[in-house]
Amino acid sequence: MNRNSENGSYTPIDEEINAVLKNEHPYIAKLIEEEGRRQEDTIQLIASENFPSDAVRIAAASPFVSKYSEGYPAERTTGNTGRYYGGCEVVDKLEEYCCDTWRRVFDTDYHVNVQPHSGSSANFAAYMSVLKAGDTILAMNLSNGGHLTHGSPVNFSGKLFNNVFYDVGSDGFIDYDDIGRKVAEYKPDLVLAGASAYSRKIDFARIKKLIDENSDGAKPVYFMVDMSHIAGLVAAGDHPSPFGVADIITTTTHKTLRGTRGGLIFCRPELAKKIDGGVFPCCQGGALQHIIAAKAVTAEECLTQEYKEYIHKVVRNADAMCREFIKMGYDVVSGGTENHMFLIDLSKTHPELSGNQVQHVLESHNIILNKNCVPNEKRSPVQTSGVRIGTPAMTTKGYGEEDFIAVAHKIDEIIRSI
Repeated sequence: MNRNSENGSYTPIDEEINAVLKNEHPYIAKLIEEEGRRQEDTIQLIASENFPSDAVRIAAASPFVSKYSEGYPAERTTGNTGRYYGGCEVVDKLEEYCCDTWRRVFDTDYHVNVQPHSGSSANFAAYMSVLKAGDTILAMNLSNGGHLTHGSPVNFSGKLFNNVFYDVGSDGFIDYDDIGRKVAEYKPDLVLAGASAYSRKIDFARIKKLIDENSDGAKPVYFMVDMSHIAGLVAAGDHPSPFGVADIITTTTHKTLRGTRGGLIFCRPELAKKIDGGVFPCCQGGALQHIIAAKAVTAEECLTQEYKEYIHKVVRNADAMCREFIKMGYDVVSGGTENHMFLIDLSKTHPELSGNQVQHVLESHNIILNKNCVPNEKRSPVQTSGVRIGTPAMTTKGYGEEDFIAVAHKIDEIIRSI
């Protein structure tokens, strides 16, 4: 989708390039056009998706796509040995600029590594930087909003490490006392905050205090925050910042940051060498410099007042839509939202329906959201008892509060017809 067009309709970035694709690779060109039309014609409510600008897309398709660049810019002072290939003088400048710009976005002096290919890659590298196989990670229970890479038994995080979990209370809010108890009981090597399906603000300073108060001091306990979902809110001041509190911070760049798909790792300066080594050579080879170019454009966009106003709208839109569902009698986990998303628990109001059923029926009406587990989930992750709804993508398309309220009523009408 061409995000900058007045009517929001899909147009190719470059008609000449598009013509080449149609002539020489017609099937791929057809699929690209199909996906463009799908994105144009649907109401996109998946909380982890967004629409990047044309500038981001152009940077991702730039000549940097051709350059191999294992290693890091020689100017970095983290103990690396520079690049393993010649001809990297331009990508060195690009990568340094990208790092500097992301530090400006979050107003921090933390070290940043912009090479992770994704949020999962960033988490993997972060773990491998400071942990060894079998170490204990305390993270949010996956059924209560945690992410696959936060300890799922089918994921590398669950296969490589010993995982224990803290929960939410009966009110749907994080049980901070549970964190303190489990730090004392399990003596984790790393405590992880952050979620993929939690609609309330996270008190990072309180978690850090609980770690300090309940650790025995026999070993370091790293505090890591995965802010992938709320990074844009942190940048715009709509969520408390983990900077200055956490030791390591990871994020994606494509959710509320509204950029290309990719990952970032921030850390306290004293951990820089470990983090850089955890990315390369431990977990990745050559950096994707075309994606780093797109990440740099994303960072520049995040520094604008327009972007901050966009994030404020995302939060207002989520609150308005969430309140409307509550007015209609739906059970919203935690009773509301303070960020860009919320969860609807169908188990009490529509016990005969699964999240999976609702997702597929809504998709047939061109409304796209995702099934999601809810606290005290009784169904499998394939079926679930809830759905997750987010406002970043449609806010990018220009939706306001009244639009999201209207969509809420349309969703209710469809659910009542199932």
